[in-house]
Amino acid sequence: MANNPVTVIRHVPFEGLGRIGPALDRVGLAFEYFDLFAGARLPDVAASPALIVMGGPQSANDGEEYLRTELRRIEAMMAAGKPVLGICLGAQLIAKALGQRVYRNAAKEIGWFPLHFTPAGSGDPLLNGLPNPATVLQWHGETFDLPSGAEHLASSELCRNQAFRYGSQVYGFQFHLETTPDMIAAWCCQDANCGDVRELAGPLDPCAFDREQQQAAEMVFGRWAGLVMEVESDRRAARE
Repeated sequence: MANNPVTVIRHVPFEGLGRIGPALDRVGLAFEYFDLFAGARLPDVAASPALIVMGGPQSANDGEEYLRTELRRIEAMMAAGKPVLGICLGAQLIAKALGQRVYRNAAKEIGWFPLHFTPAGSGDPLLNGLPNPATVLQWHGETFDLPSGAEHLASSELCRNQAFRYGSQVYGFQFHLETTPDMIAAWCCQDANCGDVRELAGPLDPCAFDREQQQAAEMVFGRWAGLVMEVESDRRAARE
C-alpha cells in the first residue's frame, strides 16, 4: 500500500475529484489537493505515487507561471515512470507537455454526448467493457493534437481526440466521467461557467445519465487506482 498521497492539481475549487475519490479510497490510496493558482507548492516527485490533473476554465495556453509549473511536473512524473491522469484541461496539459498543440475546438461541447471508442479503446485496460458508445458529460471549448506515440482511445462527433494513453501509465480524458449530479449542478451556477451555460439550447439535466456515468466511473477509476497500486508495488519490490 502506498504511504504517500496521490498529488491532485486543482485549477478551481469546484472542480474536484468527484467519483475518482471513492475509487482511491477503496484501494487505500490517500490524496491531497494542490491549488497552484492560490500559491500551493507541490511535493517532491519521489513523494507521490501518482499525479491527477483536473479540469478548469483556464486554457493550457495561458501564460501563468503556475501552469508552466504544472507542465514541468507532468513531464517529471512521466519521466519517473509514475501514473498520470488528466481530466479535460488536465488532458490538454498532458498533450502540451508531450509537445502537441492545444487550440479551440470547432464547437463547444457542453452536455451529455455519445463517446465512441476506437478498437484500441475497446481493448484498453481501463476502458474495456464500457458500452460503445457510452454517454458521458462534456464541458470544454478547446482540444489538442494526439501526442506522438499515443494510443487514440475515443472520440465524439464534435471532438476527435477524447481519450488517449501514452505508454501504459499516462491517460488523458477530455470528458468528465468523474462528475456527480451535485457537481454538475454546482458547475452550472459558477460565475466562471455562466457564459457557457447561457449558450446552451436548454437547461442541462445533472441526473440525465447518472446511473450509466456512475457505473462507468467505478469501473474506469477503480482500474486506474489499481494501476497506481501495481506500479507502486513494483517500485517497492525493485528497491528491496
